[in-house]
Amino acid sequence: MDVLSSGINVLLIVIGFGLLICIHELGHFAAAKWAGIRTHSFAIGFGPPIFSWRRGVGLCWGSSEAVIVKRCGRGAIQMSDRELEEEGLGETEYSLRWLPLGGFVRMLGQDDLDPTRGGGPRSFGSATIGRRMVVISAGVVMNVLLAMGCFILAFAVGVPFEAPVIGEVLPGSPANRAAAVSSSVGQGLLPGDTIRSIGGDTVNTFVDVQVATAMAIPGASLQVEVDRPGVGEPLWFAVEPEQSPATGMLGIGVYPAASLELVDANQLPQISELLDQWGLAAQGVGPGWSLREIDGQPVSNWGELDRATRGAGDAPLTTSWTHAGESVQVRLEPQPEWEALRYPDATEETVIGWEEGIEGFVPLVRISSVPSGSVNEGVLQEGDVILACGGVVAPRRRTVRELILSAPHSQIAARVLRAGRPVDVDINITRTGLTKRVAKAGVFLGYAWETPILATPMDAVGTAEGGSDPTMASRIPDGVLPGSRWVAVDGSRITNWTDVWAAIRRAARSGQEALAVVLENPTPGREHRHVSLSLTGPEMARLAELQWQPRTPAFCFLPEYVTLSSGGNPLRALEMGATETWRFIELTYLTIDRLIRGSVGVDQLHGPVGIVHLGSKVADRGMTYLVFFLGIISVNLAVLNFLPLPIVDGGMFLYLIYEKITGHPPSVGFQNAALLFGLLFIGTAFFVTFYNDLARLLG
Repeated sequence: MDVLSSGINVLLIVIGFGLLICIHELGHFAAAKWAGIRTHSFAIGFGPPIFSWRRGVGLCWGSSEAVIVKRCGRGAIQMSDRELEEEGLGETEYSLRWLPLGGFVRMLGQDDLDPTRGGGPRSFGSATIGRRMVVISAGVVMNVLLAMGCFILAFAVGVPFEAPVIGEVLPGSPANRAAAVSSSVGQGLLPGDTIRSIGGDTVNTFVDVQVATAMAIPGASLQVEVDRPGVGEPLWFAVEPEQSPATGMLGIGVYPAASLELVDANQLPQISELLDQWGLAAQGVGPGWSLREIDGQPVSNWGELDRATRGAGDAPLTTSWTHAGESVQVRLEPQPEWEALRYPDATEETVIGWEEGIEGFVPLVRISSVPSGSVNEGVLQEGDVILACGGVVAPRRRTVRELILSAPHSQIAARVLRAGRPVDVDINITRTGLTKRVAKAGVFLGYAWETPILATPMDAVGTAEGGSDPTMASRIPDGVLPGSRWVAVDGSRITNWTDVWAAIRRAARSGQEALAVVLENPTPGREHRHVSLSLTGPEMARLAELQWQPRTPAFCFLPEYVTLSSGGNPLRALEMGATETWRFIELTYLTIDRLIRGSVGVDQLHGPVGIVHLGSKVADRGMTYLVFFLGIISVNLAVLNFLPLPIVDGGMFLYLIYEKITGHPPSVGFQNAALLFGLLFIGTAFFVTFYNDLARLLG
């Protein structure tokens, strides 16, 4: 059923994309008719005709030309207007062709090898310059009008967008470091903040946030206005976007807020395993279920769940979940908020830039899921804890990932803890990717929070400003060996990492400067080692602020949406459609500017394959969002077609301006050279975008 749905979505986008091009050509055709230019054919699609219609011939399979040649001894193209009239034939053949990827109009005088040759009184070249300008620009005008129509229709019904509410702020990101302007609220944007404007432009959706930051001038700071829960006035922050390693574009490191409806397996393949891991599946909760109440009080977004969890401390929440008329009561356990321990050498290319843990201590790596069809299906199992990998004892998550990436062979030796016993395995490695062969193990890696064993401690942790925290090396006690097991912290017996977190946090909140730690060495003797963990003032304050948080993270829920609608007011829909059309025209030109500046990479461009792939995902969000998406593509077609480049409408329009000023068109040699350049440019652009699209799909 999913395959059928995806196929229908792809078909809708192909038809929609073809319709946009067809409307563009219809503009040229209608203007040519108005200008008195003879039009030989108007086709929907490319390739051989399926069927055609011409006045005097009627509907026929294939091209009407064969019928006319049989009747008159020559084709309609070779006949004059008077001869066509005497035979009772129309000058234009209307056809539907096999490839539904647009259309074309064929005018007299446009298919001559010599662009300056007139071809007759009704040829394109014989029309006045003003009429030819109308014909050339009519396609772009039609695309703009179509885009406006799409936007008006979408807003009349209502378009769902991700709300401009922050759900997550990445540690060390520009948003995390944002400086407050004329305010004492402290540094950084926070989850729950609603962004109202960026750089003076109003923000209505989270897409507006992403676009505003991606299109920012490199190195320039943006003024961001936010509303914060509990604060009665708007707050202003200065944020300088940075290039994101995930997208390759400028960003500030924020993600949209989540609702309380769980995603399904299509959006997150491992959602069922996660629900089972968190104990929700056993209580009747599955993908697509929605959290409705906490302790009898209705809730609507993940931020409310987060605040309720923090307020309850270590006490579980009594929650109510619903799906398709069913309802279950669920006991929702909290989990600790761990420190994000950043690697000092982390760069934009770093695969894993930080670890979760506390005070430089990090848990072992756990195999959280082995998808069906994985190269390690039957080799690794969900719940396996990696004790050693590639000769490294007690590796951290980043180390495991780097060992896989650099594996010289198709296997890498490892030892895992399975059902309490060590097991030796050979992890299979496969290499995939079109642009770059990347080694993968086909499993999802997590942390072994239930196993109180230390991975190799981090003796250096990066700061938000870059560089390394100079005090970290001295905070790791001497003699702590990778693979050591926690026994006790400050007199409390340790059975899992939550016990470690609770003991250290309790000590920090009480102002205790030293904690007695007992570790069991990984050596055969298993002797106990007693060490002292020291806490300084700044550490105490940071550790004391750690809170309990929901066991179900925000990424497991659908985004929180806001619907942009005209409220049934047609004039308001018209205004919103016109505004959105102009905004996307500006954004398209701005994107070209950012390509030149380098803040938007060529690898971010989409070709036809990418547009179809992206559009098929868009179609899953509803028909109004699909109509809105087609409006965006129509605007892009209009702008790109009117760029001053040979072969597109903008280049031809420039020729007409030149002809108007000088009294004659550019020379044949120049036009042919420009045509070759245009073909080379368009061909290169098509190859690059096609390559990008395949790399995204296959790599």
